[in-house]
Amino acid sequence: MERLQRVQRRCRQLLAQEPDQGSYSTQNNRHTNSHPEDPHSAPQGWGEKRRIVVARHGPRQQELKDLSKVYKGNAIRTTKYSILTFIPLNLFQQFHRVANLYFLFLALLNWVPAVEAFQKEITMIPLLVVLAVIAVKDAVEDYRRYLFDKNINGKVAQVYCGKKRAYTEKYWKDVHVGDFVRLHCDDIIPADILLLYSSDPRGICYIETANLDGETNLKQRQVVPGLHLQERVFSPESFHSRIECENPNNDLGRFRGFMEQPSGARAGLHNNNLLLRSCTVRNTETVVGIVVYAGHETKAMMNNSGPRYKWSRLERRLNVDVLWCVFLLIIMCLTAAIGHGLWLKKLQNAVFLTEEDTSPALAAFYVFWTMVIVLQVLIPISLYVSIEIVKLGQIYFIQNDLFLYNPHTHGRIQCRALNITENLGQVQYLFSDKTGTLTENKMVFCRCSIYGIEYPHVENARRLKMYEEEKSEPLSRRSSGINCQSACLPTVPAESEEPSNHFLPSAGAFSNQMVKEVTPDPELMKKLSGLCPPTLPLGGSSPSRELACVTDFFLALAVCNTVVVSSPSHAVPEAQAPVKSGDETKKMPPQMRGNPGCSDGVFTQNTFKVSVPVCQTTEGSIVEPVEDEAVNMIREGASENHTDDELRYEAESPDEAALVHAARAYRCTLRGRSTDGLTVNMPGVGTRVVQLLHTLPFDSNRKRMSVVVRHPVTGQVVVYTKGADSVIMDLAETPKGAEQAPESYSHIRERTQKHLDSYAREGLRTLCIAKKVMEEEEYEAWRRKHLLAESSIENREELLLDSAQRLETNLTLLGTTGILDRLQEEVPETIECLQRAGIKVWVLTGDKQETAINIAYACKLLRPHDQLLTANCDSKEACVALLEELRGEVEGREESTSAKTPQGSDLGLVIDGRTLDWALQEEEAKSCFLEVTKSCKAVICCRSTPLQKSQVVRLVRDRLRVMTLAVGDGANDVSMIQVADVGVGISGQEGMQAVMSSDFAISRFKHLSRLLLVHGHWCYSRLANMILYFIYKNVMFVNLLFWYQFFCGFSGSVMTNSWVLIFFNLFFTSVPPLIYGVLDKDMPADRLMRWPELYRSLQASQADSSCVFWLTVLDAFYQSLVCFFVPYFAYAGSDIGLLSLGSPINASALLVTLLHQVLESHTLTWIHVGVLVLSAGSYFGFVLIFSVCCVTCSPPTSPLGVEGLQMSHPLFYVVCALTIVTALLPRLLVRALDNTRHMSPPRQGPAGDQVEAVRGHRRMWCRSLKLSMTARQQPGCDDHLTLEHSTESVIF
Repeated sequence: MERLQRVQRRCRQLLAQEPDQGSYSTQNNRHTNSHPEDPHSAPQGWGEKRRIVVARHGPRQQELKDLSKVYKGNAIRTTKYSILTFIPLNLFQQFHRVANLYFLFLALLNWVPAVEAFQKEITMIPLLVVLAVIAVKDAVEDYRRYLFDKNINGKVAQVYCGKKRAYTEKYWKDVHVGDFVRLHCDDIIPADILLLYSSDPRGICYIETANLDGETNLKQRQVVPGLHLQERVFSPESFHSRIECENPNNDLGRFRGFMEQPSGARAGLHNNNLLLRSCTVRNTETVVGIVVYAGHETKAMMNNSGPRYKWSRLERRLNVDVLWCVFLLIIMCLTAAIGHGLWLKKLQNAVFLTEEDTSPALAAFYVFWTMVIVLQVLIPISLYVSIEIVKLGQIYFIQNDLFLYNPHTHGRIQCRALNITENLGQVQYLFSDKTGTLTENKMVFCRCSIYGIEYPHVENARRLKMYEEEKSEPLSRRSSGINCQSACLPTVPAESEEPSNHFLPSAGAFSNQMVKEVTPDPELMKKLSGLCPPTLPLGGSSPSRELACVTDFFLALAVCNTVVVSSPSHAVPEAQAPVKSGDETKKMPPQMRGNPGCSDGVFTQNTFKVSVPVCQTTEGSIVEPVEDEAVNMIREGASENHTDDELRYEAESPDEAALVHAARAYRCTLRGRSTDGLTVNMPGVGTRVVQLLHTLPFDSNRKRMSVVVRHPVTGQVVVYTKGADSVIMDLAETPKGAEQAPESYSHIRERTQKHLDSYAREGLRTLCIAKKVMEEEEYEAWRRKHLLAESSIENREELLLDSAQRLETNLTLLGTTGILDRLQEEVPETIECLQRAGIKVWVLTGDKQETAINIAYACKLLRPHDQLLTANCDSKEACVALLEELRGEVEGREESTSAKTPQGSDLGLVIDGRTLDWALQEEEAKSCFLEVTKSCKAVICCRSTPLQKSQVVRLVRDRLRVMTLAVGDGANDVSMIQVADVGVGISGQEGMQAVMSSDFAISRFKHLSRLLLVHGHWCYSRLANMILYFIYKNVMFVNLLFWYQFFCGFSGSVMTNSWVLIFFNLFFTSVPPLIYGVLDKDMPADRLMRWPELYRSLQASQADSSCVFWLTVLDAFYQSLVCFFVPYFAYAGSDIGLLSLGSPINASALLVTLLHQVLESHTLTWIHVGVLVLSAGSYFGFVLIFSVCCVTCSPPTSPLGVEGLQMSHPLFYVVCALTIVTALLPRLLVRALDNTRHMSPPRQGPAGDQVEAVRGHRRMWCRSLKLSMTARQQPGCDDHLTLEHSTESVIF
């Protein structure tokens, strides 16, 4: 804390000299437009985008009273309705739908006497039923939200009470902005709280954000610096400061503001001072903070957007079909109106009553609207409600599919978007991230290169190979070996992981057993056996320079990170004696500090010299066996590491965890962390406290992170940097002290670059490690400007970026690491299935080009015989020229496809991030890029940024008008997932950002194949056919009424009672399509998985095309003609009445409609049969009861006894049977002929292949029997019999 106070005082002095450059100021140096008495004052640049927070129990009561009216309480309410507002608000929302407005219009129209078609009450029934069904569904959903809100609001927190001068328990809903909240270990944070006090003497608090973003690793938060709040027991009564911060927003990684004391001193507030709602306090006994955001203004609630809604392509197509139905309705109504007008004009000596004062034209106008009411069923408005119900059923079965369940993580698929299930069956382009999506994102240290010398870690490779073999024993068909020197990556099953528990002694984020147990390289351990303090100058002898690089390399791995160290006791382990700080180390003798003047400087812990031979291996040489001394040293190191097993590393990324464990394997162990220091156990030196001066975190712009430390041995200020090789290699220059031998350093860089390329070709992730030693004056000048940037409120991010870039220059390259990121299980098989299904797979990754290409071959995205096109350019003009050249090459290849290209050879494109950026800028380049990619089976975009990923997806989606799917697991994939038509998030090692932004969330990449090939196929097929069926049955039934108009003068009369007319579509035929849409399976799941080509054939069938729509309409017209005129001619000349004629017409139409669905269904279970029987039974039961009981229910006609009388005559059944056969026979014949003559290629191909395989196996079996037993012909070897038998089990 003394150092912190010195920094604060120094910063104030600097700001007093340069008041315009900082945000810390005294009251006299404050901005002229900012006054402490004015609650609305703010620094320049903020404008009105800020809020004021004062303590609820302090001297600013008047200000608090004014502010309390503006800020919300902490109670949350996710419900839409209350008891009083449910009916009016729900009706208001429902009438926003065009469907309900259409029903309302028809109901009101029927109340007009001139156009009345039915009883006024009857036309209200469809509207009331639809409103009631949706209202019940909304009420159930809202009640569930109410119970959730009640549970959250009823949680208890300790809040300071000013009257009692003590902390009392209050419900979360009673917490307000300005309250002081005290939290203990394992408490959930009730609101967004500014941290003011921590029981940790360093002012640190650890939180777990799993409830917020899914990350189980601990995050470190710090008490507001500079206000001396941590130096005494915190008392809310003595807190009189005023907080000014930004308005509520949903940015989880940003918080800006300042805290102003009564004296006028200000302290900047940033994200590491804020405890977010829903997070959990860990490893800290007690913390106290003040609430700055509450309830719906917290960042957690502002990020809770709920389920995602997107328009599916099928629904957009449905809107077009509905418009065509509206067009048909208008044509039919106009026909009836014109016909009625002509009929009245020619009518003479009418035997029935007519309104003589009504002109034919006006009568025709009335009939037009009457026919709109009569033929209202033609518009399939109820279809929208049915689709909504069917999709809920489909989602239920998707979420409960055991094949999509991950038993290791107990995770199942999440359907976050409720209305795009059918889009899963139409995907044409798939865009995938690599790390964590195709791979495990469980990094394993594999090898390294230090000072231009490679250490292959052969024993570690053997250990990994044995591990893979053990894990993959049950999987006979998967590759289980792992070899760091091979060009292929293994695929292994997911590791069994226990549920997250932050008190397990040997667990940690990204710290599974395989990551922790790194076997050191014997040659490297031999060099470290006589280690001295690790800061030897590069200007010394060659062994000294090499050992300096080695020790600095592992020290950088141990300290250049944000890893949190914890133990089972919830406390950061204290260092074992002796521990010396940087200041104490300065007082050490030169021989112990590693004096720069020392020529060899190689010391053990007991300070005696050990001569270490320099490794003289050349590129590609084989590492010779080492002496037993080094082997014993490895064992000793392993025993020492065993004593540190209680340490638990909480890393923010798997790369950090792998590197820290690698350093630990070489006895450079990170044992503790605080805000200003790291406890490191160094080989040959012992335990030291490394003073941590600054941490410059990783960001996507710099692609690196750095720490500034004071070296524990020499006391020098050293910058350790790790990052992408493309960045570090450019920043690395000839170090100080090595000017005499620049060729030697250039040679080291060249060898390191070769090793980097070799690692990339093997599919390893690479990181470069570098350092920089700063003079005190240089560091002091940089520190002054950096403190100003840190304390700045406006443009803080830009200032910090500029400060980091000024620091990270003239770096000294230490070495590089190769980390293995294993492929997930079944990734190659999944990609192969997707490509066979006609889906083009693109990989968008930030990795090196060589690494991405190797992964592509390993996961079968590319085949060895595929032709690979590469696009790497240095300028925009070169990019355009290269893409045009590639387009010409592709076009020429397509023209000569039938000639000399290798069989099965496909194209693949690899493009780097810089070239991709230029390709996305110019219109000409975009066109060329798309033309090239359309001919490629796979595209790999390397070094791509999150913005480029989203731009690529948008370009393909909009320009090619294809269905796109994006899958990723990290925050850098969010924009890509949101832009795609279907976004899939993988709940992996990088939190839940991708999952929270996705439409569907899965736990493994392999689940994509079943999600698309099975559920996508089923959902699309079901919904497309259900929509066609709805249109068919509506058009068919409406035309029955239309044909009758030709025999009643187009008067709008009907041959059935109005109750049957309304209930026909509302009840009698409404349930079977729902069952069909949820349960129908045109193909079994195993067949769809075995033959992915069926996915492509479904898209080619175009079940939702205009052609299929009009064929369905024509079929409905034909069936309506049959259902009307067969009974008409059968009863011609008889004396039956109007309702008696309608009885066989309605009955045969109902049975034809139900049997039509049986013909269209591919699955017939007891549920289908039961629903069909129930639908038919309900119709006949209703009409029989209606004809017996109802005398005046359907004026002006009387249905009394009509149905019973008709059903008592055999002619009724003969007419119904003849009508059904005549109506359905053409469809049955066409379906049979189509299945016979046009069998889809996927059915022929795999079936034929399997038949040939069975033939071959049978021949080999017969041949072996002939050779081993007898030469006579075996009876079971006839090919024809084999073909017949196998075809029976294969062809479908």
